[in-house]
Amino acid sequence: METGHGLATPRDIRDLCDLYEVTSQGERDHLLELAREGKRQGWWQSYDLPYSTYVGLEADATATKYYQSTIIPGLLQTADYARAMHEVVIPRLAPERIDELVEVRITRQRRLTQDPLLDTSAVIDEAALRRMVGGPLVMRTQLDWLVAMARRPNVTIQVIPYAAGAHPAMDSTFRILEFANSIPAVVYVEGLVGWMYLHRPLDISRYQDIFRSLCAIALSPQDSIGLIKRAIAEFESVLIS
Repeated sequence: METGHGLATPRDIRDLCDLYEVTSQGERDHLLELAREGKRQGWWQSYDLPYSTYVGLEADATATKYYQSTIIPGLLQTADYARAMHEVVIPRLAPERIDELVEVRITRQRRLTQDPLLDTSAVIDEAALRRMVGGPLVMRTQLDWLVAMARRPNVTIQVIPYAAGAHPAMDSTFRILEFANSIPAVVYVEGLVGWMYLHRPLDISRYQDIFRSLCAIALSPQDSIGLIKRAIAEFESVLIS
């Protein structure tokens, strides 16, 4: 159970509550309900995802804070942009696997438009707007989608312009997942060789501070949309020429 390879039974929960002297019936009932929910299969589990733990956490989160330095955050990607990203993965993926992963990406995005809405704040480096992923048409459509999503009440998008210079997260990308009912937040850091989940209060506090700093350095949401629209115009000029 401690390593996540086994599930707690109702009997386990009752015995552990006795051991740890959990006397509140409400708390005991809550833990039993969590144990029952743990046996239910999430929609993502049939896809055999290496990052299924993250998708499960995201499904339960009430808020997420993204920082991305070179690509558009996954929850804000169009299908064509996501496909172009999966096509350059090493080792190469089969076309049918790419189709599955794009489907997963689009399904995850329902959290932004269906109740319970996921409150999402994304800070993106300007480089993510300029890098040609999938060609100018894919990029123009992707940036149009960012503008549309930024109009949603639960989505905030800010861009750190090149002119801002150095900032405290230039060599990193991360996501902070926040939960209801006083459940501690989790920081997710993704890399080429795997994923890290940070739980220590000191780590969480550090990443929260960094994210607040990035929001202060970035353009305001309104000015960020202006920069995105200028990037759209540049891709449109490439398409016309």
